[in-house]
Amino acid sequence: MSLAHFSSLSSSFTFLPPPIPSPTTRVLSIRCIHTRPSTSVSAKTLSNIVNSGVIACLRAKSADVALEAARAAITGGLSVLEIVVSTPGVFEVLHQLVQDFPTTTLGVGTVLTTQDAENAKNAGAKFIMSPAIVKGILDEENDDLLYIPGVMTPTEILSSYNAGAKIVKVYPVSALGGVRYIATLKKPFPHIPLIASQGITTDLAGEYIGEGASAVVLSDAIFEKEAMTQRNFTQVYRLAQFASFKVNEAVERKRKIYPG
Repeated sequence: MSLAHFSSLSSSFTFLPPPIPSPTTRVLSIRCIHTRPSTSVSAKTLSNIVNSGVIACLRAKSADVALEAARAAITGGLSVLEIVVSTPGVFEVLHQLVQDFPTTTLGVGTVLTTQDAENAKNAGAKFIMSPAIVKGILDEENDDLLYIPGVMTPTEILSSYNAGAKIVKVYPVSALGGVRYIATLKKPFPHIPLIASQGITTDLAGEYIGEGASAVVLSDAIFEKEAMTQRNFTQVYRLAQFASFKVNEAVERKRKIYPG
């Protein structure tokens, strides 16, 4: 089903993106009180990511655009979202979204330092992602925050897993061979959850899931550059809705083939 066909099915309603704080409204300051949960937060986060099958990756040039785009994507049906750390006010934006969408699995992407990891945790992130392996983060045991390191090679995948990573991000997957690369990696590593990331379109997401990816990262496929520039958050909503629909189909097909 194409986006045009999908859009025609949902044309009976109009999406009105929630309002953002006015320029005079300050985003809530970060105040988090951490208590030790009865079950591992990171294990639940991993389960949420696998059940969703898609992580929406948001980068924006301002905090207010990030807020509106994130709200549109979540309202469109996406339950896992990361905000790239280079987004202005990323931790304040994240904290606000945690208040607005407490059941959504929210995280921070392109985390390269332990300080950013700590800031993300304090802002309410449930997971953080890196384009590489940051040993200072990987070596620290943390049941409250799922760390997803970026890997390229079989050696990096196995080393990260043996060091404690519960799931890894294969990046940049399109440059490494795309769907075929994920299928090849799953042969020696069927027990290691892999996230496919970089250059993935919504139409290809199902193929990645079908060939063994536990989830895919969708960036421009949801947060289309033109839509973000024009602040067309209705388009972001539609793209998020379409992506959620397509990936859910793929996840359900996979469950029928590999139940349990």
